[in-house]
Formats: sequence, structure tokens, C-alpha cells
Amino acid sequence: MQIQKRFRAITRRQADSGASSRQTPPGTSGSGFFGHLFSWRFRLFAAMALIGPGIITANADNDAGGISTYSVAGAQYGYSLLWMLVIITFSLAVTQEMGARMGAATGKGLAALIRERYRVKWTLFAMVCTLAANLATTIAEFAGIAAAFELFGVPRWISVPIAAAAVWLLVLKWNFRRVEKVFLLISAVYIAYPLSGILVGAPWGDVLRQTVTPTFQMNTGFILVFIATIGTTITPWGQFFIQSYVTDKGIGPKEYKTTRIDVLTGALVTDVVSFFIIVATGSTLFANNIKITDAADAAKALEPLAGPLAHYLFAVGLANASFLGACILPLATSYTICEAFGWESGVSRTLKEAPAFHSLYAFSIVAGAAVALIPSLPLVPVMLFSQDVNGILLAVVLVFAIKIASDRSVMGKFANGRVGNAIAWATTVGLIVLTVLLIGASLAPALGINLG
Repeated sequence: MQIQKRFRAITRRQADSGASSRQTPPGTSGSGFFGHLFSWRFRLFAAMALIGPGIITANADNDAGGISTYSVAGAQYGYSLLWMLVIITFSLAVTQEMGARMGAATGKGLAALIRERYRVKWTLFAMVCTLAANLATTIAEFAGIAAAFELFGVPRWISVPIAAAAVWLLVLKWNFRRVEKVFLLISAVYIAYPLSGILVGAPWGDVLRQTVTPTFQMNTGFILVFIATIGTTITPWGQFFIQSYVTDKGIGPKEYKTTRIDVLTGALVTDVVSFFIIVATGSTLFANNIKITDAADAAKALEPLAGPLAHYLFAVGLANASFLGACILPLATSYTICEAFGWESGVSRTLKEAPAFHSLYAFSIVAGAAVALIPSLPLVPVMLFSQDVNGILLAVVLVFAIKIASDRSVMGKFANGRVGNAIAWATTVGLIVLTVLLIGASLAPALGINLG
């Protein structure tokens, strides 16, 4: 909201400047040097005010589940999933742009549009799927915190409760927006993966060949990682988050061009990082037949860059990504569900004023932390499984989003085009097919079918 006010203030100053241009001394009018300078500065500040939804959503996508999924993908299957990641980049760009465009065109979040368009029964179905996916991801964030601090020798029964309390205090009592900037700055640790991939001497010819050569394995493990990679790149919560973010910032049709650039840039940035995580782990772990069973195994991918400090570098990155995600997911869950049913919401409202919002927020944090505290819980498989849940339930959210974004009675001239619709539907249908294949691959051994 502060950015939105700043943008409006700049707009008012521009209008006031234009209204008083006749009284401006020679050489400083709108047609002079200073006029051009001010116009350039105005456009720059206006653009900076609108940047955020795409970049922040992109960084939040590379959370605990994302880091673990891409690491497992590279460690178990080398570079064989890179071709799919390239295709998914286009799908991510299209679906995120679609969500941002809906927010700019309607001024409403996706949950509110689902309620208005499909009424209570379908809204309830969509929200149950969203709650399940978000809760799984929240568990993954606290599992990531536990895994990160265990690399420092801190047991999970200490790190997880402290992190849960910090999440609650940070968002509801402190200034989350300021701390969020610090987390995004720390996210620069992701540059370690491209550097590690370069230093290890990745076989770039083989990397490029597998990036452009589609391959697929008809076995449960490969399909699970395939779905998880999609589910951690295009998330159900991300569709709600980016649309609500655009709406909250007051971005409308006139300002949307800048936001569109931000969203497309964010999609590219998140998958460039993902690409290098797979390359780094494929060049180090897969090449040496090292399987990832815990965070310490995943950290070995950074040894070409950090040497004996690789564990600590990985731990810092994982802890940062997990804590940022743990802050965002419970909040996004509460806002989305309250918006869907028209309940009062907002961190500034008291428990009495917004009981559903505060209850959902507390439930998400407590449930996520409680599961992560289970003794001997395999943390990396939990993080990977959460992204499979995301991938399977993502299809449900995308069906609602695509149908609304294609409805000209809602979107007007901002309705989906043919190309965007084709990519979005292909992604949705692909997820449904993968889910069916996963079920088939899981049942095949019991039916005596050998899939090779």
C-alpha cells in the first residue's frame, strides 16, 4: 500500500506540473530539458512502483520444496528433466501473466471471482483443494527449516517452534514488508548454483543436448519427480497470490504493461535458478551416483564452489527460502479462503473482528510445524511429496482460472488470447494425464504388469 500511495502521489505531482506549466519559467517547461528530465524520472519511479508481483512470486517459488525438488531431479535423473523445465517456463509465464491480468482487469482476487462465477459449492471444492496444497507446502517450509538448522547441529525440536513463533510475530506484530526485503536480498545465495555448475566443469554439450531432447521414463519415481517439478514451479498458491498482490497494489489496466514485464521477467528468473540447480546437482551428485536422502547430501552440490563450507552455504540458503515461504504461505491461505467466502480478513484486524482469518493463519502455522516435529520424519521426501500434492491439485485451480480469464463478460478486451489459452490448457491437461500415469504406474506391480 505504501508503494501504491507513492505512485499516486507521483501521478498527482505530474498532473499538477502539467496544470501549472504556463507559469513555469522558460527552459523548465514540459517541452524543455527539465520537462523531459522530469518525464523520464516520472516514468522510472512509476515503473519501480509497479515492479514486485512477478519478481517476489518467482523468488518465493524457489522455496524449500523447490530447492529440494530440483536437487532430487538433478541427483536422480541428471539432466533428463531440463527439456521439461524449458517448456514449463512458458507455462509459468502464461499462467502467472493470466493471474496478474485478471487482477488488473477486474480489481478482484481469484478466490472472489470463483465465488461470483461458480457460487458456493464449486468455491468450497476449489478452496478445499487450495487448503490441502497450501498446507502441504507449509509443512515443507517448516521441514526445510528443520533440515537447514540440523546442518548447523540444531535439533528440530528447538528450531521449528522458534521459527513458528517468529513467523507469527513477524507477520502479525512486526513489519513483514521490511524483513521481506532482507530475505529477498539473501536470496542472492542462489547465484552459488550457477557458479558451482561452472566450476565443476559441467559437460555443456550434453546439458544442451538433453535440454532440447524430450525423454520420459514410465516408472513411479520418475513420474513423481516430473509432477513435483511442475508443482513447485507453477503453484496453486502462486495463482492466488499474484492476483491478490496486483489487486492490493491498485494496479489497473493503464499500469498493467509494466507489471506484465515484471511477471514475465520473474518467470524467467525463477527457472534460470531452477535450471542451474539441476545442472549443479546433475554434474556433482548424479555423476558420482550420490542419492539425496537428507539435506547434507543435497549440500554436496555446492562443494565445487564452497568446499568444506558447502553445508553452511546450503543451510543458509535453505533456511532463508523456508522461512520466507513459511511467512507467505499461511498468510496467503488465510487471505484466499476468507476472500472466497466473504469473511473479514487482515493482519490489522483483531481476533474478534476477523476470527476466521486469525484461526486459519494460526492453524496453518501450528499444523505445519507439528508435522515437521515428528521424530525421524524424512524431511527431504516430505518436501518432495508436498510438491507432488501441488502438481496434482494445480490442475483444479487452473481450470477455474482459465475459464474465468477466457470469459469476456468478466474480462472484456483483457480475456485470454488463443495462444495463451492453448498453453494454459495444455499444462492443465498434461497434469491430469501425468496424474493418471502416476496412478497406473503405482498399480502396475500389483496387477503383475512390468513397465520396464
